[in-house]
Amino acid sequence: IETVFYPIPLSDVLEFVPSKNTETTINTTGIALNITGKENICYKAYQLLAKDYKLPSLDVHLHKIIPSGAGLGGGSADASFFLKELNDFYQFGLTNKKLEKLAAKLGSDCAFFIENKPVFAYGRGEKFQSIDLDLGKYYIYIVKPEVFVSTVDAYAGVAPEEPKTSLKDLIKKPLNYWKSSVFNDFELSIFKKYPLLSEIKEELYSQGAIYAAMSGSGSSIYGIFENEPKENDRFDNFFTWISKM
Repeated sequence: IETVFYPIPLSDVLEFVPSKNTETTINTTGIALNITGKENICYKAYQLLAKDYKLPSLDVHLHKIIPSGAGLGGGSADASFFLKELNDFYQFGLTNKKLEKLAAKLGSDCAFFIENKPVFAYGRGEKFQSIDLDLGKYYIYIVKPEVFVSTVDAYAGVAPEEPKTSLKDLIKKPLNYWKSSVFNDFELSIFKKYPLLSEIKEELYSQGAIYAAMSGSGSSIYGIFENEPKENDRFDNFFTWISKM
């Protein structure tokens, strides 16, 4: 794949304290997760580090704000930041490169959140090149409807082909050029199956977005705006988030 990962100031809340029990536990609040604590990627991150480094049992509390299955990397970010905090708190002295290798074992995009800086990603999404991309003067409007897109289905609907121009070159062009040149290839098949996502994208454009697209394999749609957009009442029943980038 060719893609760009860009950090935004949307985050969950994660805290940990030493446990009086012999086992590490994960407790979640906020947006419900239909998994057990041991199935949580943060528990897997703890186990990964505990294999080689002495960690006490912990009581971990994760408050979910980022919706799951949204293509926003919420779980991946939680796991990676957990690795970073455990490394810092217990002074293991692991470099970011070492942490990236550990994070990559949890998921292809997890390693990105160690440095948490804009990158061009390729391969399976686990190989990175730093890029000079600053969207700090823009606003982002994210809309996530009650639509679940299976990652397996998303990839099954894409026919891989070599791009005529690399994405890392396309994003160097002015933002108003992106609408006609930067595409999420997942959209073609996913929008046919879930036309609501296409409607949300067009609504963001009609509201003044300079660029809009689906995030990853969905099902969030984001719009990038020059001026702060107003909350759209058509999205009242969806998860929405607006912020300066």
